[in-house]
Amino acid sequence: MMKYRINQWQEEGNKIKIKKIWVSIDRISPYLIKAVLIGEDDKFYHHSGFDIEAIKKAIERDIKEKKLKYGGSTITQQLAKNLYLNPSKNPIRKLQETIITWRMERILTKKRILEIYLNVAEWGEGIFGAEAASRIHFGKSATELSPVEAARLAASLPNPIKYSPSGNSKFVERRANLIYFIMQKRGIIKEEYTEPQKDEKQPILEEQKDKNLNENQKEKPE
Repeated sequence: MMKYRINQWQEEGNKIKIKKIWVSIDRISPYLIKAVLIGEDDKFYHHSGFDIEAIKKAIERDIKEKKLKYGGSTITQQLAKNLYLNPSKNPIRKLQETIITWRMERILTKKRILEIYLNVAEWGEGIFGAEAASRIHFGKSATELSPVEAARLAASLPNPIKYSPSGNSKFVERRANLIYFIMQKRGIIKEEYTEPQKDEKQPILEEQKDKNLNENQKEKPE
């Protein structure tokens, strides 16, 4: 993805430099890790690289709109694309992504996949990885991120070029509030956690996509 962006900037005549700082997953705030999982792949630890239910929904949307817009991609699929492929949506590229995803899930641990993803994910023009994103957007290390800052970083991932975590985007604000709410309900933000009522269902991000996030979902890479 970094090479793709560099070529893109050169063609456009933009002099943008890559900003990235690799850190181990132990140096990334648990709030950011949880926020990214909630926002991008809530079933990460329960699938082998592919979220079949999400893929079915994406296919249904593509058929309905007669376009290839929705990917239903897991974190492992996104990582496969970011490391080895380009953002195109042609069937051959998708097949390559599937093969790489399958192999990565067989060779790497979930922790390692997540660590690499958090270090190569795009968080703005020329900004890659949680550490660089944290320093540029919030002026602090990734290990020092607050729950709110973590939620905002996770909220921008569907389209980090268009939506800045530290900007005034309504899309980021709505999505970040939802991620933060789910983090509270699951007890991730323990100091602000309140016990839900017996009849209160555990919130899931997917339930809100059609109402709050669907208008921008098509912006999300596969």
